[in-house]
Amino acid sequence: MRGKSVLLIIGGGIAAYKSLALIRRLKERGLRVRCILTAAGAQFVTPLSVASLSGEKVYSDLFSLTDEAEMGHIQLSRSADLVVVAPATADLMAKAANGLANDLASTTLLATNKPVLMAPAMNVQMWHHAATQRNLKTLRADGVLFVGPNDGEMADGESGTGRLAEPHEILAAIEAFFAQGGRLAGVTALVTAGPTQEPLDPVRFIANRSSGKQGYAIADALARAGAHTTLVSGPVDIAAPSGVKLLKVTTAHEMLAACESALPTDVAVMTAAVADWRPEIAANSKIKKGDAPSRSIALVENPDILATLAKHAQRPRLLIGFAAETDNVVAYAQGKLARKGCDWIVANDVSPSTGIMGGDRNTVHIVTASGVEDWPDMAKAEVGARLADRIADALKGAA
Repeated sequence: MRGKSVLLIIGGGIAAYKSLALIRRLKERGLRVRCILTAAGAQFVTPLSVASLSGEKVYSDLFSLTDEAEMGHIQLSRSADLVVVAPATADLMAKAANGLANDLASTTLLATNKPVLMAPAMNVQMWHHAATQRNLKTLRADGVLFVGPNDGEMADGESGTGRLAEPHEILAAIEAFFAQGGRLAGVTALVTAGPTQEPLDPVRFIANRSSGKQGYAIADALARAGAHTTLVSGPVDIAAPSGVKLLKVTTAHEMLAACESALPTDVAVMTAAVADWRPEIAANSKIKKGDAPSRSIALVENPDILATLAKHAQRPRLLIGFAAETDNVVAYAQGKLARKGCDWIVANDVSPSTGIMGGDRNTVHIVTASGVEDWPDMAKAEVGARLADRIADALKGAA
């Protein structure tokens, strides 16, 4: 990225402080960073701190004669290789989606002819509001790229989707933009994520605690590395990564069918926590409490998606399974590698003491026929990026 230029628009919100770390990381990689600081953003970070880290003048006023004489807003909007909005507030997204231009930031977004990457940050209810989701859909259709938002605790005490992506995640998205046609260019990838739900009756089902976060992070990393990526996802509440084809499913049978429809593919990463069993008969109406003692639930085994793909006529060149275990993690993963017929198993400990299930970090072990590679604790986004590099190395070596 050395020699490239980014125009960073810093919106309002407590998450604006992360923009300072992002500026530092971009500068460390040799990028030129100019910044627009909105009036709301200036309530959380100062122009002096932004200017000190970027080494550039900070722009904020649409009607500043000095700024317009030095670099008019049209020139500013087209001066960089990429426009990044972090944090992208609900207000900034709404203005961009609807073509409003009543301040420097919104005018720049309307006037630019360069790609735009947004990192949303807002209250969870604001993110899920129908208006924000409409704006998100419009912006995606207009070609705007997105990173995040993440799940977690908010500054206002609420919890859910709406946290600004971490600086390293935004940096990874920027790196991926500049690396288009990168290490996995021309590669096709399939990723499964999340749980499956097996119906017991119209209101109950058998499932598990999988959040889908790791699978989504891997799909995102593969796409950012240039792979044409299909993500088959069970029921989760996560925004689809930019540039990824999303197929939503509910049951194990639906997931298998979706996976087979995505073949042939160069690499498949099976992170989904597929239910091993399903009720033999799903009731057509709700099972009443009074009926429960007099009836048992017969279970039948679900299809083994990983083993099926391993024996498939269109088997992926590189087939990777996941093993979430609570005991003897590596030993069970080694046994699974032999049974399933895949190439790698990515194993992790999900015992209650780890807090990994549903969290944002992971500690994994890469189990192959040649041995075990232990990775340190890291963010799930970093696991995804590192696994994408490992996949690129493997496919290049097998070419």
